[in-house]
Amino acid sequence: MSTRPLGRTGVQASPSCAGSAMTVPLSALDLVIAESNRTAAESLEATGRTMLRLDELGYRRVWFAEHHGTDLSASVVPAVLMAHFAALTRRIRLGSGGVLAPNHAPLAVAEQFGTLAALHPDRIDMGIGRGPGTFDQSIVRALRRGGEPATGAEYAENVAEILRYVSGEGGVQLLAGWQPDAEGASPWLLASSQASAELAARLGLPIALAHHIRPDQSAATAERYRELFTPSRWADRPYVMAAVETVVADTDEEAARLARPTDVARAKQVPAALLSPEEAALYEIPDEVRGAVEAIGAAQARGSVETVRRRFTEIVQLTGADELMIYASVYDPDARIRCYELAAKAVE
Repeated sequence: MSTRPLGRTGVQASPSCAGSAMTVPLSALDLVIAESNRTAAESLEATGRTMLRLDELGYRRVWFAEHHGTDLSASVVPAVLMAHFAALTRRIRLGSGGVLAPNHAPLAVAEQFGTLAALHPDRIDMGIGRGPGTFDQSIVRALRRGGEPATGAEYAENVAEILRYVSGEGGVQLLAGWQPDAEGASPWLLASSQASAELAARLGLPIALAHHIRPDQSAATAERYRELFTPSRWADRPYVMAAVETVVADTDEEAARLARPTDVARAKQVPAALLSPEEAALYEIPDEVRGAVEAIGAAQARGSVETVRRRFTEIVQLTGADELMIYASVYDPDARIRCYELAAKAVE
């Protein structure tokens, strides 16, 4: 496959990517899954083992989310996780999926990611998102020092201000001796709606579609992004990465068993540690949410290698994705690593 670099975004552009999952690179979204009966330290240790294997398997990048006050994820501060795991791995890119702009001063975000990029040149992605990362309004107020949730206009200005700092145009030197063109982080925008797509297009940023959360919005969001895209210093053409919940096993039946804890967690609609498949099998999904849970699951990539290969192709055709970022929502670190290994076979 003929490819060429696309700025400092850590992506490769090829007309053959869209429409064929067989040529689309894989990346991973790691939420540092908190499992029932395991401590935060054990969850983080398991993520470390996963990072090493993803690096060996040739995954392009791993991103960490910003979640607060949840029992399901120990991924709270992406920049800290990125620094730690970048030091342990060899070549894989590390990023935020994402750092939530309204929760932080723009200059603080720029300084954190400028430092990361100086420590690990050409390996740092700065995925920026809008959500608060929690459903607990007391946490939202604490993060924002009593402030109200950000409006769309405030979020857009936060993103623009971060970009000004990381590009060296904000009037502040982030680090002594810092060279933004050589040492800057690669900015992305997270998108689960057309509003986010329009902002990313206007700023000329690559986007990460939240297909794993809002699959019904993916096609329209990607289409709107491409329609309005304006080239920038960050990207000279649209670039779409789709985040997909992915559970791969030797058979479709085994994949369904492994995916059951995620369906149960989604049905409960409250933060909770991920159950084991055996524990999840005892939980009955309420009728009032069953349809929605099944619809989201059916839109993801679950099954054997062949089934997931077909689903990857369908998702790429739906979104025109240049890259897939898989979220392996699987109980047990060894089973999760096995899922990543099998997913890699689905794009061979």
